[in-house]
Amino acid sequence: MSGWLDTVRRLFRRGFVWLFSDLPLVASPADWDASEVSSNLGVFALSKAEMAERKITATTIGELELPTGEIIACDPLITGLERPVFSRKVRPGRYPVTMLEAQGSIAAAVLRFGPGLPVRWELATFTSDVGSTSKSGFIVDYAVASFMDTSVLTLISDPEELDDYLADVAWSLDRFGMDNPVEESPLNVAMFKTGLGDGTYYSFWGLDPNGEPLVLMTDFEVLENADGREGEQADR
Repeated sequence: MSGWLDTVRRLFRRGFVWLFSDLPLVASPADWDASEVSSNLGVFALSKAEMAERKITATTIGELELPTGEIIACDPLITGLERPVFSRKVRPGRYPVTMLEAQGSIAAAVLRFGPGLPVRWELATFTSDVGSTSKSGFIVDYAVASFMDTSVLTLISDPEELDDYLADVAWSLDRFGMDNPVEESPLNVAMFKTGLGDGTYYSFWGLDPNGEPLVLMTDFEVLENADGREGEQADR
């Protein structure tokens, strides 16, 4: 961990821009609670050249409608379980969804809520496990995950109809995509393959100086120390 922090400090001193904007960096790793963050959050301090060197690509797949600001993250193919909602809410709106890819897999899914670099990161918990870090991940059994607003659950209130819809979209998925459950509604769902497959995956909030969310990142554990290369290159 200390090696990663040293790397990020060097990146900050060199003035690299945030991955998805041309704004200058505004944070210091000293402001982060390092005990609660993934080593891969250093990816947000990389320039385009550094991204290319580390074999990481970023693709924005569209904007997610969040009319309530309450975000669900789940494996859309798991039925019969409550779909988890993050305990933090964001301001209602439309927000870009970006996929980070490396080693032929999706390494992370990112929602961006505002410009600038977070000054603090925290583990994202769900409403059912506030205050717990042991149950803060969501389970993936079918190698696919999704982001959606909780209002999708009321838009399709019949559980079987909702399960059928999500399954249809998931099974037709290539790597990632977005879909509208009802044609006349702007509500949509973002779906994406999950890193190396099934498992329990964790998300992190990047916060501004006022404690408001700027970034939500779900890490699919493909990157290591914000590096997408494999083998000896990644250790340099």
